[in-house]
Amino acid sequence: MTDSRKALWLTVPLLLFLLLTFVAPIASFLGKSVANPEVVTTLPATVKQLQKWEAGSPVSEVMYRALADDLARAREEQAMGPLMQRLNFEEPGFRTLISKTARKLPFKIDPPSFQKAFDEIDPRWSDQKYWGILKNNARAQTPYYLLTALDLKQAPDGSIGAAPADQGIFKAIYLRTFWMAAIVTVVALLLAYPLAYLLARLPARISNLLMILVLLPFWTSLLVRTAAWIVLLQNGGLINRLLLDLGLIDAPVQLVFNRLGVYIAMVHIMLPFMILPLYSVMKGISPTYMRAAVSLGCHPLRSFWAVYFPQTLPGIGAGCLLVFITAIGYYITPALLGGPKDQMISYFIAFYTNGTINWGLAGALAAMLLLATLILYAVYSRLSGSTRLGVA
Repeated sequence: MTDSRKALWLTVPLLLFLLLTFVAPIASFLGKSVANPEVVTTLPATVKQLQKWEAGSPVSEVMYRALADDLARAREEQAMGPLMQRLNFEEPGFRTLISKTARKLPFKIDPPSFQKAFDEIDPRWSDQKYWGILKNNARAQTPYYLLTALDLKQAPDGSIGAAPADQGIFKAIYLRTFWMAAIVTVVALLLAYPLAYLLARLPARISNLLMILVLLPFWTSLLVRTAAWIVLLQNGGLINRLLLDLGLIDAPVQLVFNRLGVYIAMVHIMLPFMILPLYSVMKGISPTYMRAAVSLGCHPLRSFWAVYFPQTLPGIGAGCLLVFITAIGYYITPALLGGPKDQMISYFIAFYTNGTINWGLAGALAAMLLLATLILYAVYSRLSGSTRLGVA
């Protein structure tokens, strides 16, 4: 066995660990974005009849009887909860319709007409919209959550169109997320570039001391840093007191629980992620290029833009990509420092995961966020001419 194969076998425990603790949980969670077992498992007889039924055609007695049997059995087995929750996602009020109907079942004596019996329980059963929803969910996989994450909706007849205005909220949230991440990335770049340049030009003894200050935030919890910004930015905080003492303002300025506070904290948190790749690239640029350009008569500023700056583009690309991808997934900082209109897509993933327990929609939103990340990485790889992100 060659040395390379021996080395490869040494990585197997790590690969298995990553597979079990990282890849598998993510894949399982993303799989919930298309999982749709509630109707199939709770209404098996009805599903068989729905597969034969064409939307728009009359609902047969056999379908009503199958639904009556399934609902009676599900109520007896106390298996109604997931079904009602799932159908209520599709159509508000479906939960009460199913619950109201199940309470009347099973019939003591089979009625002459199951259709009339269902209509007497609730006239909504004569509306084919509800049967169309059942048919659309009569399979183990569904596009519902992914469509909802894209502000689209599948009609009972199977057609796909734009969701109603009061339900289509996610496109605006995506735009807000990308816009806020872009602002943080640009500001972090403007602040990090001169600092990284300074660190790269200083003697090693001094730059190493300053690098400790750059790395210091990594030794502090993100939650602690965010809480510190709340203390600094609040109306009675240090910054407002300083501005009042200097006479620059007459009353405290609202710096927290708004977009400005989120930007300030996120830029501070993201700054090391921008400085490190820039510093890594700048440290490898020989100063002789600049000296040669100046000695040939080029103005120092022009030589910087023409000679030095292009060589730092890999660091700029790596830093911007790292900061932007990290920023679009931020949750705790906007949640603590922002207002209702400052929340990013991660907030809603957490909300649907822990708040409404709608894991399907949470998985769909997470899938969209992951897709955006992969697209950004692919674009960067294409533009940089490399399939690897070289961040030291």
